[in-house]
Amino acid sequence: MPIPRKHLQELHELFAAIDTIKEAEMFIEDMFTPQEVESLAERWQLIKQLEQGKPQRQIAKDLNVSICKITKGSRVLKYGRGAFPYFLKKLGKQK
Repeated sequence: MPIPRKHLQELHELFAAIDTIKEAEMFIEDMFTPQEVESLAERWQLIKQLEQGKPQRQIAKDLNVSICKITKGSRVLKYGRGAFPYFLKKLGKQK
């Protein structure tokens, strides 16, 4: 059964209400399991390395993940809705 649109909208609003790193940390630690947090962090690291142009096999070795995960990340980076390139650029300007 699909999630009702209004529930997704509330989740989007919740994410948008996060203003600080501390708030993000509190939210993430309460919302996700440690394994989910680890998986999200891993995915972000592989996206960053893909964007830097690192070979998939090197990323797999660096992060100890399967080529399949990296291929999926590569597809999302290339054909997704544009969130990864957007936030890579946004976060890059902050540093």
